[in-house]
Amino acid sequence: MRTPIRVAIAAIALAIAIPAAYAQTYPTKPIRFIVPFAPGGPSDIIARLVGQKLPDVLGQPVIVENRTGAGGNIGAVVAAKSAPDGYTVLVTSSAIVVNVTLFPNAGYDAERDFIPVALVATQPNMIYVNPSVPAKTLDELLALAKTSKLAYASPGSGTTPHLTGEMLFRVLAKVDMPPVHFRGAGPQVVAVVSGEPPVGCGAISGPIAQIKAGKLRPIAVSSSQRLASLPDVPTLAEVGFPSLQDYTWIGVFLPTGTPMDIVQRLNEAINQVMQGAEFRERLDAVAFEPVGGTQAQFAEYTKAEIVKWAKVVRETGAKAE
Repeated sequence: MRTPIRVAIAAIALAIAIPAAYAQTYPTKPIRFIVPFAPGGPSDIIARLVGQKLPDVLGQPVIVENRTGAGGNIGAVVAAKSAPDGYTVLVTSSAIVVNVTLFPNAGYDAERDFIPVALVATQPNMIYVNPSVPAKTLDELLALAKTSKLAYASPGSGTTPHLTGEMLFRVLAKVDMPPVHFRGAGPQVVAVVSGEPPVGCGAISGPIAQIKAGKLRPIAVSSSQRLASLPDVPTLAEVGFPSLQDYTWIGVFLPTGTPMDIVQRLNEAINQVMQGAEFRERLDAVAFEPVGGTQAQFAEYTKAEIVKWAKVVRETGAKAE
């Protein structure tokens, strides 16, 4: 007859062994990517690019599910409350670190409820306009805003383009140009193409196709240097706002409680996908810069970004809408 102590030791050993064995076989079924923004935006683009290539590495299909609303919070809550087994993955933008401060109750805690897995890509934000807007430079746009009633489209309350716009228009330029929030960059771009509102601030991947088609006009980008894909578009620093160097990034997260072996497996698989020449070419086509790296590096970066954007939220006085 087994003693209670032996039974307890056996139970502990089994508890340790099960996650390790489970991670060795992961994945054994399709993986669901939760994207908390509408199709066509940066998070959706990256989720679908990774989702197309990840089955080649992991051997299981990836299903992308868009769960929009509340600046990315609705989809994040769905992911946070999912089983921590590696089969529900959040693919989201830097909005996740902004919302920590912006929303009094986002429904989740970015640090407590998620494990950062991998930082996939980053790109600057852009000020762009409908061609009907007579302004062709940022100076002309700001002058127009002082004499006309203008608003700008953002891809959602709490996104980094929203805060870039608030810092530029409200804090630094001191013009009255309120934001109009949409459920992602896709609907935002459609709105600016239709001229309602005629100004947008968003990550470049959203409007770039319409810019190349002549349906939108770029004004300035928030990168430290001009972009190779849009060499004629000045940086915000060049046009008088050197402090504005903001980026939208896309990262992958798993709910807290997911075995670290699975977290590591997914990190390695995503990094492997990112090494592919075709994947990098497709990123370059939409002006994304690949990042990659270890899980620990992304975890540290996430913490630093929470601190950075908390300061911006306080400085702009941005409110959740």
